[in-house]
Amino acid sequence: MPLWLLHALGWLLGWLAFLGSAVYRRRFLANARTAGYRFSAVRAAVGSAGHMVAELPRLWLGVPPACEWANQACVDRAYEAGRGVVFLTPHLGCFEITAQGLAHRYAARFGPLTVLYRPARQAWLAALMADARNRPGLATAPTTIAGVRQMIRALRSGHAVGLLPDQVPPAGMGLWAPFFGKDAYTMTLSARLAQQTGATVLLLWGERLHLGRGFRLHFRELQQPLATELEVAVCQINQEMERLVRESPGQYLWGYARYKQPKGEAA
Repeated sequence: MPLWLLHALGWLLGWLAFLGSAVYRRRFLANARTAGYRFSAVRAAVGSAGHMVAELPRLWLGVPPACEWANQACVDRAYEAGRGVVFLTPHLGCFEITAQGLAHRYAARFGPLTVLYRPARQAWLAALMADARNRPGLATAPTTIAGVRQMIRALRSGHAVGLLPDQVPPAGMGLWAPFFGKDAYTMTLSARLAQQTGATVLLLWGERLHLGRGFRLHFRELQQPLATELEVAVCQINQEMERLVRESPGQYLWGYARYKQPKGEAA
């Protein structure tokens, strides 16, 4: 199916979910207010959440869509440095296409990209995700100790890894740090990976272009070198994620339960 049609169906799906679920709607609006946005400023994000769901079959099983690149020079420099690269992206735009694009362009020269993912609870969906994401140039690492070790090995081999640092980690695997001025339980893994391996940290996000014209990958360098103190580095990464979200609040997943408290973890 063409991407424009999938996005049209997804837009409808996003609005049905927003209007049909009071819990989802309250969380969406509360998260946006925490970041200082009125609904009028993030209205597009309602349909964008539906786009994310509807485009998955095409991204996992279909012909790769058109993909533009912005600021690719910093990616070239990071790979050529040979220390490994940690790519960080928030729940912004299309994060599936970012991994596919990097693997397609760089894996042949610099090795596969390893992405962190949380396996689905349903066996059929977990198998589908594994088949779709384990493609040439792209490896997956589960959110387990074994997966963390896999990512460290990849970085020490000079390869790249990718993860979403605004994903809420399990209890005991994060720190409380401000995100848009409100404390959120934040993973420490992204900072630890860079600190333990000396890898270069880059930010990226995949912008959905209008009318199903494809995607544009945006890359950013850190505003300041990553701090050596873990707590400071975690706060710094949250600030960098905020910076990306403010580039396009209409494509952020405001309905994500970013401020939930993991069981057994005191706020």
